[in-house]
Amino acid sequence: MTKKYDAVIIGAGMSGLAAGIRLAMFEKNVLILERHNISGGLNSYYKRGKREFDVGLHALTNFAGPKDRQLPLGKLLKQLRIPYESLELSEQNYSLIHFPEQELKFTNDINVFLEEVAQKFPAQIDNLRRLIEKIKNFNEVSLENEFLPAKVVVRQFISDESLVEMIFCPLLIYGSAWENDMDFSQFVIMFKSIFLEGFSRPKGGVRTILNLLKDRYEKLGGEIRFKTGVKQILSEGPKITSVILDNDEQIDTENILSSAGLPETLAMCQEGSKIPPRTGNLSFTESILITEKKPSFFKQDATIIFYNNRPHYTYQKSVDYIDAESAVICFPNNFKFDESTEGVMRVTNIANYDKWQQLPRPEYLTQKDIVFKNAQKTLQKFLPGFNGDFLFKDIFSPTTVKRYTGHFGGAVYGSPDKSRNGKTHLNGLYIMGTDQGFLGIVGAMLSGISIANLYGLLEQK
Repeated sequence: MTKKYDAVIIGAGMSGLAAGIRLAMFEKNVLILERHNISGGLNSYYKRGKREFDVGLHALTNFAGPKDRQLPLGKLLKQLRIPYESLELSEQNYSLIHFPEQELKFTNDINVFLEEVAQKFPAQIDNLRRLIEKIKNFNEVSLENEFLPAKVVVRQFISDESLVEMIFCPLLIYGSAWENDMDFSQFVIMFKSIFLEGFSRPKGGVRTILNLLKDRYEKLGGEIRFKTGVKQILSEGPKITSVILDNDEQIDTENILSSAGLPETLAMCQEGSKIPPRTGNLSFTESILITEKKPSFFKQDATIIFYNNRPHYTYQKSVDYIDAESAVICFPNNFKFDESTEGVMRVTNIANYDKWQQLPRPEYLTQKDIVFKNAQKTLQKFLPGFNGDFLFKDIFSPTTVKRYTGHFGGAVYGSPDKSRNGKTHLNGLYIMGTDQGFLGIVGAMLSGISIANLYGLLEQK
């Protein structure tokens, strides 16, 4: 007999688990389907030997203190009824935006960034203050917002192109599916989350968040099935009726909440949309080094460095396998409370999925080694005396991203075409997460909550 659920959720990532919790809180019969054997998607974790590693998460954006209940992090914890203290957050020391001729420092206190700009771009500080006022007064989550290129708006305030590029650098690489720009609503989301709120890391890394969400969901009676992918979404006319699993099992439901991505979800549909959304171009490699010495031994206390070796920041699909002229360098040891005994260094580069996915296995391994050597060279720019020695290494490529997220083209931030209201061409099929336009881990959870809240799914039985 075919089993029926009030809602089926595709994907056990941050948005899927958050949506599941909200629905289960209102006694809905909910099933989460996850193709892999653990939750999280790219924001997940793994273990090699005795070492545990985060995947995807450099830092948790949208830092908030325990009393900041009106900030996004406080709001989502209240919605999910998860205690703030359970995250055991550790704030960043500071981060750097490093360009050839200039460097800007920022922390979780916006005044540090303002002082940096006042010192290094004195003619722009009043302009930046006016831009921040606009950002603070803008409703970035309004479903009525039109898509608008952010650089058009920002250039109305900031007249120094170097400062424009430096402001956009961390915001683009931490969340834009557009090349060299982003939608203004997303710009505001990212500016608030990075510059006005800031970075932190849960004790235990991303697994802490995932375990809290999964435990909360299951205690509320929610069901989750791992190693269970969706082959097809069935409908009658404009209305969702069921899903067919990879093993050909059919599950009936009138509501599907998908975090698989907009193009990927519509590709599952029995009846596709007339205008298919575009596949994103932005994918990445990441090199992880475990070292005997921590970064502080080499006189480096920054938590994250946004490195760019060009006068302007090039945020687009790399012409080569990777763009070696820019990177995000993360030192997890440099959050304020570090209990690890070894050094951890992570280097992320923009990549070209098409080139990577065409490589035969031997050439693939050779190219990964080239990427790793580039990461060592990049680290040496910021770690005086570091000779590249390591105890352990691992390298992720765009094909790894594709395998763990299912995103076409290994697109980390999904499609440049977003469904801001979460709706699709089918009644009862909703998009959440990256392709709703909510960014970062906090954004993903808020997206799942908002979709569960928006469409009348929470009426008590």
